[in-house]
Amino acid sequence: MTQGLYKPHSLRYIAIIMPFLRAMSSAIYRLLTLALAATALTAVWVVLVPTLADVGANPVKPAEVQRSLQVQLKERGLKSGSPVFIRIFKQESVLELWMKREGAWVHFRDFDICYWSGALGPKLKEGDKQSPEGFYEVSLSSLNPNSRYHLSFNLGFPNRFDRAHGRTGSYLMVHGACVSIGCYAMTNQGISVIYPLVEAALNHGQTMVPVHIFPFRMSDENLERHQGSKWSQFWNDLKPAYTAFNRTRQVPVIEVENKRYVVRERLGQAGAF
Repeated sequence: MTQGLYKPHSLRYIAIIMPFLRAMSSAIYRLLTLALAATALTAVWVVLVPTLADVGANPVKPAEVQRSLQVQLKERGLKSGSPVFIRIFKQESVLELWMKREGAWVHFRDFDICYWSGALGPKLKEGDKQSPEGFYEVSLSSLNPNSRYHLSFNLGFPNRFDRAHGRTGSYLMVHGACVSIGCYAMTNQGISVIYPLVEAALNHGQTMVPVHIFPFRMSDENLERHQGSKWSQFWNDLKPAYTAFNRTRQVPVIEVENKRYVVRERLGQAGAF
């Protein structure tokens, strides 16, 4: 029986079925291509759905947002135009907003970060799609009320520390629209509260709004959990600023010495770096 497979008439049978086999292979290839395309479209949809829901289906109503904001401020004894301080916690996807009341920093509220990109750790170079970590400042010139991402403000990356390490990048923002390739993206509702408070503070005499960006809440337990990371030393240099503010409720001065952050426990001043 085995020898029969090599007889001439058997070769003719093979020649007859080969086109069918080739056609089947082509069909399988097309099916695989379609499957890959569907997967890619699904990934895009996952990213765009929050944006479409936020921008289109649930558009921001500025008058309503401002009325609600004024009520929230009044409940906490705060007012628009007071100094602002921001802390961002990457792993927890939380933006904390603090405001001054009678010389003391008061926690106004937390905002969920809709999306940030990359992994835990600092931004290193242009195009790495990594959201930064470290200490930044926002000035009036950093604000963009006409952003394609609803509203935005530039974090000022790279700062002096980043430049000392040869890090590159530009236009790293906090903005709306819930999409990110290196920025911290909020919902349009969220940025519609954050942005006007930052703007009002700068318009009422605050020269710079400090923004402290941490990989996570800097507890000893969290640092120990991540002690095997190549960024462990960098994170340990960030922790004193986190601890100083929690202990004193004063924004510390952040300086850069020998390519490392140095934290001094007193009221932060503009132009520290």
